[in-house]
Amino acid sequence: MSRLRRFLGVAWGLRPRLVVAFVLIAAISAAAASGAIYVAARRTIETDATNSVVLPLIDRVKSYAHQKLPPNQDTLNNIASYAGATSIALYQDMKSKGSLFDLATITPEMHEAMRTSGNVVWQRINYKGTPAMVIGIPILAYQTDETWKPSGLEVYTITYMGEQETAVQELAQNAWQFGSLAALFAVIVALVAARGVLRPVRQLGLTARQLGEGDLSARLTVRGNDEMAELARTFNNTAAALEQHVGQLRRMEADARRFVADVSHELRTPLAAMTAVTDVLDEEAPQLGDDAGQAARLVSQETRKLTRLVEDLMEVSRFDAGAAKLALDDVDVANAIGATLRVRGWLGRVEAELPGGIIARLDPRRLDVIVANLVGNALKHGAPPVRLRLWADHNWVELWVMDNGPGLAPEVLPHVFDRFYKADFARARSEGSGLGLAIAWENARLHSTGHLHGSLEAANRPEGGAVFTLRLPRVMDEGPA
Repeated sequence: MSRLRRFLGVAWGLRPRLVVAFVLIAAISAAAASGAIYVAARRTIETDATNSVVLPLIDRVKSYAHQKLPPNQDTLNNIASYAGATSIALYQDMKSKGSLFDLATITPEMHEAMRTSGNVVWQRINYKGTPAMVIGIPILAYQTDETWKPSGLEVYTITYMGEQETAVQELAQNAWQFGSLAALFAVIVALVAARGVLRPVRQLGLTARQLGEGDLSARLTVRGNDEMAELARTFNNTAAALEQHVGQLRRMEADARRFVADVSHELRTPLAAMTAVTDVLDEEAPQLGDDAGQAARLVSQETRKLTRLVEDLMEVSRFDAGAAKLALDDVDVANAIGATLRVRGWLGRVEAELPGGIIARLDPRRLDVIVANLVGNALKHGAPPVRLRLWADHNWVELWVMDNGPGLAPEVLPHVFDRFYKADFARARSEGSGLGLAIAWENARLHSTGHLHGSLEAANRPEGGAVFTLRLPRVMDEGPA
């Protein structure tokens, strides 16, 4: 469905809509103009035909027939002959002879109109496949009351309209040709207009894409003083302000990272001495008094936490500086994970499904860091049993670390791998540094080669509890990804 929407969005973009709008306007305008011209011209042609053919015929027939009232058979024949070969004269029950006129062409409505109105009536017909006009001419008689009334003598004649029909057809053809040319011209104009309108829009999209990809120096070329030029100026001003602010943020971030790296490096030497002293205190703590022994153990514990924090900060600094490298080796993944659990005393607290024989080319130290952080996090914040499940195919190695705790809150999931993010804000003081999962995520991402990228994801299980999914390429190239 999403592909269909994208296809329809491209197929029915701004350019097609502009072209369709121009063509519709041109087509409607051309059709209206052509239709008006056609109707007016057809009416003119018919009027000219009536004036040039029908009216003179009416005058001739009336002037001749008035002299023959009341008519006999010979008079009817003469009147029909005088009107033309396709004419017929009717009077009461008589009709002219020798005429080629077909009485079937006289409709009852036309015959009735002749008798009641006394006016000349004509009607367009198709006579033997040819356009024609049948004309009914009533002959009026002068009455004693000084009025004119139908005498009963009626003359019908057929006049062929082939030339006029041909002229009308040519006119219709010309109208269609004019409409087609107008539509073609509209398409050309629409394409030219769309190109002119869409060029700055396309350039705007391209430049915006460059900004989105990190090229903050991308700018639009301003042409003219219209609305698009004003939009380009606004865009350039916004991009310049964005470049300035991002530059400041990058400098601040670089300063902060450099500060963390420098501080971590400077703390290593005194921490090494402090660690040596705390080792001595740990040995002497049983011989000290209660208060002194408790203080010695507290100092030792806090020193170890500070050492772990400094080590994590230095590890993060190496990731930020791009100095983190992989030391690849062919590793039996099940044995490596088992060693991680055994060294930390977790074998009895974790249910592990670790099928043997899964050999992958990985960095064993970084795999140990990832597994230790995931399992340690599950044991601290989840609920037993904590379970591990290992799976592999030709390209991938996957490890699921699951617990039966309350799971991760929806607002926590997007930030679970953020640095220094701690979900439990109720704790006055956290046991961890807030960097464990972030370091695990960086180590997983570092295992990338070609189009295969290592990943670490967090989710909640439908039956309850959190699940972390580690996915690493099974075969890695030498060197960093």
